[in-house]
Amino acid sequence: MAIPAQFTAFRIENDEAGYRSGLVQLGLDALNPGEVVIRAQWSSVNYKDALAGTGKGRILRRFPLVGGIDVAGTVVASTDPAFREGDAVLATGCGLGESRDGGYSQYVRLAASAVIAQPPGLTPREAMVLGTAGFTAALALLRLQDNRQTPGLGPLAVTGASGGVGALAVDIFSRAGYTVHAISGKPAQADFLRGIGAAEVLPREALADTSPLQTARFGGGLDNAGGPMLASLLAQTVPYGSVVSAGLAASPALEMTVMPFILRGVSLLGVSSANAPRALREAVWERLADAWKPRHLDSICTREVGLAELPDVFDTLLAGGGLGRTVVRIG
Repeated sequence: MAIPAQFTAFRIENDEAGYRSGLVQLGLDALNPGEVVIRAQWSSVNYKDALAGTGKGRILRRFPLVGGIDVAGTVVASTDPAFREGDAVLATGCGLGESRDGGYSQYVRLAASAVIAQPPGLTPREAMVLGTAGFTAALALLRLQDNRQTPGLGPLAVTGASGGVGALAVDIFSRAGYTVHAISGKPAQADFLRGIGAAEVLPREALADTSPLQTARFGGGLDNAGGPMLASLLAQTVPYGSVVSAGLAASPALEMTVMPFILRGVSLLGVSSANAPRALREAVWERLADAWKPRHLDSICTREVGLAELPDVFDTLLAGGGLGRTVVRIG
């Protein structure tokens, strides 16, 4: 397939004219070098994308840079024998939209090490409804299970449940057989959360107590908030339950005692989706396309936009108005 001399991309710049982002026309030579060229079809919007696109977070490591940490599409050229023209592929993290040109472009050039074959069972659009958010939620579940988390230990709490990672975690965890208690500061979204698999919806106040050890009510969970909420969740986790930390929407700080760890054997686990090893990424995506594929992707995807609409989406997300997932139509 011939690659056009110019194509549309959403690029972020920071120079003497100031910090800005928007649509530009680029040629392939303007993109980072790489072995695989993809005709992008879909991308998604993550909190990190909004911070990068607006300059409200120090995300980008160089300028100018095409934004977008996720992309799904079709290979149009490859010098790596692992990929051939016409292959359906995806990429998340791996420096996209941070240190190298990302997925908000009609054509994307990537290192072969960043590219994953799209597993059977997912369309490109479904892969981007999942994107980094779904990958993070599934990676969290894998970490929990590797640490012997079972449904018998009790319900899994998910904080920030109405956001992208949280909503997908609710669906994925319930699909995997766990009872899920969604914790959200948006009471108007209670029906939405029950509809995607939450057995109970609890307000943020459920994790307001900062006592070092509290009545054990959760088998474990996934925290997207950090700060006092994470400390409280750990203090309310049953013996030998596990909690995964995946975000810092409330605070990057964690002030607590070691009591949950030494008196109950609670585990605090971390996930880093951006730099997960290739074998791990492939294993997680295989599960997302099969046994852990969310049952409510159509409900969780609450918005579909084109590249030109990204600034508005960024502002809404950073203002706390995001719900579920937004996919970006590029093809």
